[in-house]
Amino acid sequence: MASAMGSLRRLLMAPSLRDVSFAGRGFPVTETAATRQLETIPQAVVTGFEWGIESTSLWETERRLSLVDLEMQGFAYEGAVMASVIRDSMPGRGGRTRALLQGSGRRHIFLNYIGIGFAMAKLPRPLWGKVMPDDLDGEEFYPPMSWLAIDGYGFDRAYFDRARWVDAQRPDTPYAWEGHPHYFQRAVDQGIGRALWFIHGAGVAQVSAAVRAFAPERAPDLWAGVGLAATFAGCSTAAELASLRAESGELRGHVAQGSVFAAKARHFSGVVPEHTRAALHALAGITVEAAAALADDTAPAPGSARDVPAYEIWRRTVREQLLAPTD
Repeated sequence: MASAMGSLRRLLMAPSLRDVSFAGRGFPVTETAATRQLETIPQAVVTGFEWGIESTSLWETERRLSLVDLEMQGFAYEGAVMASVIRDSMPGRGGRTRALLQGSGRRHIFLNYIGIGFAMAKLPRPLWGKVMPDDLDGEEFYPPMSWLAIDGYGFDRAYFDRARWVDAQRPDTPYAWEGHPHYFQRAVDQGIGRALWFIHGAGVAQVSAAVRAFAPERAPDLWAGVGLAATFAGCSTAAELASLRAESGELRGHVAQGSVFAAKARHFSGVVPEHTRAALHALAGITVEAAAALADDTAPAPGSARDVPAYEIWRRTVREQLLAPTD
């Protein structure tokens, strides 16, 4: 059960479900069955955050998360991890995030990294150096994927302040995540690309126009984020997915790479909805099983990169494999 302090934390920190809805955010979305389904995702994140921020025990948080529909469970974990990071940052606290990621949250590790990024958007930068548990070094944690935290940070910035980060296209101040400040904006843009999928209610024409409104050098990472969101979150028809691939033009490899990483995350969680299979086939032309194998086979060895993050080498290699001519 929640303590009085937990209830106060929830009251002060948790946005309302209305606040994260498309209408509540003022997004240019015409309500349909698909958009109603899509906006349940940020609402699931908020629900997970509420449980994580107010529960007196981690067991209670995990038990509540276990009751969420399996297809949506990872999104609730995003919110719970966000809450854990914030609680760990308080004086005298610590260890909650590590316990959650190493426990029941292990299967959702990719989305948990995004949840860490959501917390970063709420915390001052001097605290960022301690948000990532320092002993998640097993292969099952996919260490290079910690850049998804910056992706999550970028998504949060765009979702909650569209005027600044999307309309005005403001670049962020570099931060030396994993010692690579020059890559920070690129990872932020991957998150902004994912946010565009939600901001425009999975409307392919509107999402594509939004990507093209940015400076051309930012488009590849934005398209990768769009591909990831279209595959993981879904809410598109076969015709719309075909249109998305066509709209991305010569940057379709970036869309396909994002789609592969989304499929890998779904496959790793053990729950692959049909919309993920359909989107992956349309955007990358392969099966979920093939995508998971591709991601694993191309994962860089620890310490293999210096000038650029191993994460970017991984993304590049996946893209090259997808675009390689077949015999």
